Amino acid sequence: MTTLRPRLPARIASLSCLLSICFFPIHDLALPAVVGASAPQKLKPTDQYALIFGTVWGPDNHPVYGVKVRIRRSRDKKPKWEVTSDHAGEFAQRVPAGKSDYEVWADLKGVKTKNGERLHLAQKVAVHVEYDERVDIGLHLNR
Repeated sequence: MTTLRPRLPARIASLSCLLSICFFPIHDLALPAVVGASAPQKLKPTDQYALIFGTVWGPDNHPVYGVKVRIRRSRDKKPKWEVTSDHAGEFAQRVPAGKSDYEVWADLKGVKTKNGERLHLAQKVAVHVEYDERVDIGLHLNR
């Protein structure tokens, strides 16, 4: 007695259709914005940018991991960017190219040493950007 089975390509097609429905839901697709709605401008990969690159240094002059670093334009009141230092204590943030001043500091809420001592930022760092350049800074923490 012979049983009929779907051909292999038909099985693959139905499986791929099922997987695409499960793993790529429709609500995650990027839909065009409503006309007239203003969204914050983000840098596109093709835009020119300046790079603020820095290292967070602890009281013992070792790099510190996991510190939130906030960056704002000097004329603004609230931070526009927030990054976290990596395992080497480093962070990097793209900012628009062109003449502008920025202020960079570490958000140390809840950050303590192994002994339970609170850390403080020595001082906020002022950054001046002229063109599409890289500016290197260091944030030094004190006890």
